[in-house]
Amino acid sequence: MSDQRWLEDLLRPLVPQVLGSLVRRWGRFDVCEEAVQEALIAASVQWPEQGVPDSPSGWLITVANRRIADWSRSDIARRRREDRIAAAEPVDSRVAPPADADRLGGRDDTLAMLFLCCHPALSAPTQIALTLRAVGGLTTAEIARAFLVPEATMAQRISRAKQSIRQSGGEFALPPEEERPERLRAVLQVLYLIFNEGYTSTEGASLLRSELTTEATRLARMLHGQLPLDGEVSGLLALMLLTEARRAARTTPEGGLVPLGEQDRSLWDRRLIEEGVALIADSLSRTRLGPYQLQAAIAAVHDEAARVDDTDWQEVLALYGLLEAVSPNPMVTLNRAVATAMVDGPAAGLRVVDELSADSRMARHHRVHAVRAHLRELSGDATGAAEAYRAAARFATNLPEKRYLEARAAEVSAGSRTPDA
Repeated sequence: MSDQRWLEDLLRPLVPQVLGSLVRRWGRFDVCEEAVQEALIAASVQWPEQGVPDSPSGWLITVANRRIADWSRSDIARRRREDRIAAAEPVDSRVAPPADADRLGGRDDTLAMLFLCCHPALSAPTQIALTLRAVGGLTTAEIARAFLVPEATMAQRISRAKQSIRQSGGEFALPPEEERPERLRAVLQVLYLIFNEGYTSTEGASLLRSELTTEATRLARMLHGQLPLDGEVSGLLALMLLTEARRAARTTPEGGLVPLGEQDRSLWDRRLIEEGVALIADSLSRTRLGPYQLQAAIAAVHDEAARVDDTDWQEVLALYGLLEAVSPNPMVTLNRAVATAMVDGPAAGLRVVDELSADSRMARHHRVHAVRAHLRELSGDATGAAEAYRAAARFATNLPEKRYLEARAAEVSAGSRTPDA
């Protein structure tokens, strides 16, 4: 752990609280978010030398408020921020806050901030970037590194997001009751996408981006703390915990991919598994089934199997059938194909994969070809398996996945490895 890690762990949970306080006073999300980032930088410089203040959030709020006041008085700052400050006077701090501001104080700021960052006026990639910046407390450089884009590109994306929220009239408040279910679904989807990008990076030299899975799980915990009775919030957190539990076993010491069936399960985090299983069991017992709960239930079946041969594939197949009914998706169908093969044989699984070939969204997806390769390998078709592995490798954009698929193609072609039972 770096010398600054303890400070990052302290600061990041404070971001929504501090940002919420500023937005309620000044009414300008873009300006307030920038002020918070400068206050965080100041804290990272001063606190290690001078010590952490008695009220860390109060210190950050005070520093950030001073920054905004300075900007509002400075002609130079107005020109640097073009017309952002010059075009609108800051809200008078003596004006009463929004009617529901008291309800949104403290911990509730996180929920309101998540809703704001996941505003429907923003695209999904932009929602993700803004959530990581405004709620997660990550710097623009950190977010850019996570998504393998130049820092300037990410800065533009975040800047456009702030402008879109301003132009759409987005407010720091919980949305009207009738809009909350849909907006909450957007929040959950954003956290899910952040976690997935960390679990298997879309492209690049690393399979995992642990900073993203860790941050997504932290935010899901905070959301669950505010909405403990929501089944899908519980389901998403459980899914993250049960998936994150396998992280240490997913790669070789050199960073290579280790598939689920070949992982050393002694490396799995039993504490996270127990927490995730308890969470999803409670959720399933009292709420209506949703896609995150079903995915968590599938993850629990895998995590509770001491060996790969102990996996209850009948239950996995049944759960994928329910998931496909609740949330139809080609990736769900692809996963059902694997479960079908484990229950009814590889030929049955291959028929499901072949059905997906007509879906234009999946034709060039490496996972379709990888599953086809695995099932052909199980059926004894080494030539067909090697061909499919090579096709999967061509479409893979993540380097560890590409290398694994190329290695499997070579091994199967050479007949140096027999398929798993």
